[in-house]
Amino acid sequence: MGRLVDGVWKDEWYDTESTGGKFERPETRFRNWITPDGAPGPSGEGGFEAEPGRYHLYVSLACPWAHRTLIFRRLKGLEEMIPLSVVHWRMKENGWEFREGPGVIADPIHGADYLHQVYTAADPHFTGRVTVPVLWDRKRGTIVSNESAEIIRMFNSAFDGVGARAGDYYPEALRPEIDRINARVYSHVNNGVYKAGFATSQEAYDEAVAALFDTLDWLERILSDGRPFLLGETLTEADWRLYTTLVRFDPVYHGHFKCNVRRLIDYPNLEAYGRRLHAHEGVGELFDLFHANHHYYESHENLNPQAIVPKGPEVHIADGRESTGVTLRQAGPRKMRPGSAV
Repeated sequence: MGRLVDGVWKDEWYDTESTGGKFERPETRFRNWITPDGAPGPSGEGGFEAEPGRYHLYVSLACPWAHRTLIFRRLKGLEEMIPLSVVHWRMKENGWEFREGPGVIADPIHGADYLHQVYTAADPHFTGRVTVPVLWDRKRGTIVSNESAEIIRMFNSAFDGVGARAGDYYPEALRPEIDRINARVYSHVNNGVYKAGFATSQEAYDEAVAALFDTLDWLERILSDGRPFLLGETLTEADWRLYTTLVRFDPVYHGHFKCNVRRLIDYPNLEAYGRRLHAHEGVGELFDLFHANHHYYESHENLNPQAIVPKGPEVHIADGRESTGVTLRQAGPRKMRPGSAV
């Protein structure tokens, strides 16, 4: 864990002393947009036209924020257009690394050993956290964006005119409701598990956990009428933004982040919903339980000093169980060749 300060890497944990023990996520810094014709998007500057082969995506298979972009890359058929690099699951004093390991895909552009070298390639004087995902522009030699919420919207529509698969997960008529759900889910679930896990005071932890489970209760009620997705029959980005936290909840957040008031499998509607999303169009193949477990339990020394990775739980939404009772067991980490698609 660490950050860059004027282009120099510093091994620093998050500052919670100044916030009364609360974890506050820093804002992402690169906020440009790929658009069909290169016109400026909602933020940043223009000049990033949707072109196959121009952009490169850096991700972690452990990270729920990066996981969103992998899902949209799959759903929109962008895997050949936008190649991929995958960092190692263990994040220690050098931050995200490209050391050799199952599932790691090296950086073919910079030959970087560490992800922070990609950031300084874009801005030699960058100051801030070095996070995934990162969307790189080969033509201009810079980072387009490191904001997952915006990258998935680019993937959703920017490449539609150059061969992307049909499908709109942010339809205009539903945007106000999608945005409303996203705001609560982001604050209290996606980021809420981190607020609980990284809290350094009882008060901050209690506040985060209360908001987290209040929101999970709310989501359970939304799904209680039998609807397949959060907005009824229409599958939207709100579902995918929630899914990447749900799939990690019982294996990781329940124990490691002390989010243990209830398990996800204690919510019958949410669990069935999570399994439904996991089984959708090959999306489940993009979740790597090995990377997720080993990243969290091996990387956070302050939470798990001995870096012991637990064996359980056996039952969670990515365990392969289907309504027929068939169980497809995960075979461990997958080996990938450089440049292969996840």
